[in-house]
Amino acid sequence: MKRFFTLLLPMMLFAACTSAPDAQDRILSFEGIENARELGGLKMQDGRTVVSGKLVRSGELSKATDADVAILKDRFGLTNVYDFRFERERSGKPDREIEGVENTWLSTLPQAFLAAFASGRADSTTVQSANLMDALAKYAFVPQAQEMAAKLYPAIVMDTTSQKRYGAFLRGVLKADGGALWHCSQGKDRCGWGSAFVLASLGASRETIVEDFAQSNVSYAPLVEAMSAKVIENGGGEAELGFIRAMVGVNVENFESTLDLIDAQYGSLQAYLEKALGFTAEEQEQMKRKYLR
Repeated sequence: MKRFFTLLLPMMLFAACTSAPDAQDRILSFEGIENARELGGLKMQDGRTVVSGKLVRSGELSKATDADVAILKDRFGLTNVYDFRFERERSGKPDREIEGVENTWLSTLPQAFLAAFASGRADSTTVQSANLMDALAKYAFVPQAQEMAAKLYPAIVMDTTSQKRYGAFLRGVLKADGGALWHCSQGKDRCGWGSAFVLASLGASRETIVEDFAQSNVSYAPLVEAMSAKVIENGGGEAELGFIRAMVGVNVENFESTLDLIDAQYGSLQAYLEKALGFTAEEQEQMKRKYLR
């Protein structure tokens, strides 16, 4: 079981598709940065629009090239990076240092998942081998794996340490002098929740938040399709396919059910920002004044 968790966690972080009408305009093409897009251009419920060239979400920056850095500096005026990865990810693939940019580490993987990962004996790089697809296809049929995948999003939003760090992230974005970028490993789950919280603070509708989250599936569509076909070939059904969507892409159904959980416990996502993350209503108004036009 220890080896199972050690193999599973990086899969969950590795990388049903809907997309915002302007999604193609927001997708960013980099040489060494995956799954990148900006929030600029998204329309909020009050009719205002997120300013372009300020807010970016992506995968990790360890392979960012000189050309990538130039885009981040010139087009987005990047001054702040927020890294949601845990220590082992960060030390294994450290972000490229960018002159004049502050890189803040705010691990938002729930402590229970961190403990499960740390307890394993096998090296996490095992899952980066050519056998990754075979391993994922195998674990898709393991009930414990399916359960763990289904519980990841609720664990992220209800974990008190993650809440504290997401609150610090939002305050950092609010105070950023220039452009802000946030990422996890593949830019889909922990990064996706960070984007959801930023959009909620700006007054986005639930539909807009879900559409932005689901856009990560575009980046990983070929692999999701290949993995799903392999699972179906082996007799898998919806439970197994849900596992693949969660591991390789994002599971939109799980995301929406977690939004329902937040609504049930806090009343709204905006109330969750204030009560759980400590990001006040006044700070949310400041975010709107800073990033909406």
